[in-house]
Amino acid sequence: MKKVILSGIVAAVLSVSLNATSYATVNGEEVTDQDIAVLMRAMQGAKFEELPSDAKQKIVEQAVERKLLTAEANKSGIEKNKEYQEALKRIKGDLALEIWMKKIYDGVKVDAKDTKDYYDKNSDKFMQPATVKARHILVKSEEEAKDVIKQLDGASGAKLTEKFIELANSKSVDPSAKQSGGELGWFAANQMVKPFADAAFALKKGEFTKAAVQTQFGFHVILVEDTKAAEKATFDMVKAQIENGLKMEKFRVQVAEKAKNLRKNAKVTIK
Repeated sequence: MKKVILSGIVAAVLSVSLNATSYATVNGEEVTDQDIAVLMRAMQGAKFEELPSDAKQKIVEQAVERKLLTAEANKSGIEKNKEYQEALKRIKGDLALEIWMKKIYDGVKVDAKDTKDYYDKNSDKFMQPATVKARHILVKSEEEAKDVIKQLDGASGAKLTEKFIELANSKSVDPSAKQSGGELGWFAANQMVKPFADAAFALKKGEFTKAAVQTQFGFHVILVEDTKAAEKATFDMVKAQIENGLKMEKFRVQVAEKAKNLRKNAKVTIK
């Protein structure tokens, strides 16, 4: 289910805030959140506030340069350029269409009963797969894995976990897990390569593999710390997701209907 995705142009226009944060001034003009947002769009998934201080400083410096270059472009008389004028017409058309469509989308209402009915009639769509919480020790050879298993034999409960973490930190060649006791957190079967997933999901809580598990990465010893059976997500967990999906579907129907009616009275020639 998707939400309306606005173009960069519309997003920039609608992101203007009366209380925008100022990061610098360039010849009296503020460098604000909006200027930073333009640059951050090139860094998909990154958030400015979560960047290290030196990275933030570089972004601000880039925004300052952009202000200076934009001012220089405007002083050059580029607005009188034919290419600029033609591009501006296209941008205005796109901007008008997207803001108009956003107004339609914002006006779409979804009945609470329809949301609950959708949940009740589509149970299979809201099933969450079984998951396990595990640790692993990755070594290069089967002999090394057998040695790790031998050192773990006889341990259980907290002592097993403690020993496993110790061995993971000292012997694992997995750089992402070596300093965290081999911790992998919760995962579903489809998130791991098949031999690893098959071995992990065959274990009960508190058990570890008694034979080395080979994958393309090497040989693993796996400890399962907890398990969760497959279950249906509660209505409250997926309510917003369902509402967004139903709203988008209503929006699409409305726009399609408007386009259909407009076309009836339009002279269209396909070349």
